[in-house]
Amino acid sequence: MANPHPHFLIITFPAQGHINPALELAKRLIGVGADVTFATTIHAKSRLVKNPTVDGLRFSTFSDGQEEGVKRGPNDLLVFQRLASENLSELIMASANEGRPISCLIYSILIPGAAELARSFNIPSAFLWIQPATVLDIYYYYFNGFGDLIRSKSSDPSFSIELPGLPSLSRQDLPSFFVGSDQNQENHALAAFQKHLEILEQEENPKALVNTFDALEPEALRAVEKLKLTAVGPLVPSGFSDGKDASYTPSGGDLSDGSRDYMEWLKSKPESTVVYVSFGSISMFSMQQMEEIARGLLESEDLSCGS
Repeated sequence: MANPHPHFLIITFPAQGHINPALELAKRLIGVGADVTFATTIHAKSRLVKNPTVDGLRFSTFSDGQEEGVKRGPNDLLVFQRLASENLSELIMASANEGRPISCLIYSILIPGAAELARSFNIPSAFLWIQPATVLDIYYYYFNGFGDLIRSKSSDPSFSIELPGLPSLSRQDLPSFFVGSDQNQENHALAAFQKHLEILEQEENPKALVNTFDALEPEALRAVEKLKLTAVGPLVPSGFSDGKDASYTPSGGDLSDGSRDYMEWLKSKPESTVVYVSFGSISMFSMQQMEEIARGLLESEDLSCGS
């Protein structure tokens, strides 16, 4: 018998900042009656401290080669994208054979081939942009008329630019991939973002789900006329966003030990005396940059907590 509920397949890049918001979206879809399968790599699942404990969520995996001992740097996205697309096909077919065909495929940043895969199966797809709408707009304009200007001024600390529908942006407001020093990292990431946008523009009605909310970015959500951006955020646990559940317990998905020892340390410090430093999963810094960051933290005379 056919499944009476829509069945969403959510595919996410195997990094903490991608898994968390995608899991929150999965929980919301389940909350309105949908069936959801959440998929990331076999290697990422093996690193989870505990499996996500979300009622109604089915967890699945696909191979990117790392579980077989293939060693790659965090910037080698091309092999990941190829293997992900190949192995996701098997996941989609297996779900159909089980009587749970996919109704819609939702894919996060750095997996642009997922949209083409969905199209080959005649499955609707949606791009989940886990960053603010303003950042998506900036990438769009970078690849549509403003890239040469930004690249030519990337080393000018006084550079600023006005993009349609957005406020004036200084050099430090731009994504680090535009102005960074790691050319290899920039090329891989920018190529993936460019392909995302190219695939979106091939759609009859290009659209993206964005981790923001209307009151926060009303102009940015409408800055690019060719893209329909739908706010689905903030994709954080509801216990944090609505303030109703002070005893919130994570539902899983952590790629590192979920020790809470640091919370006691934080509570023991005076208000506004701790600086939290986080650079995400794929940032890479030179020794000089790390020394500058450390010097800045020391000179601030505040305590620091990093990840």
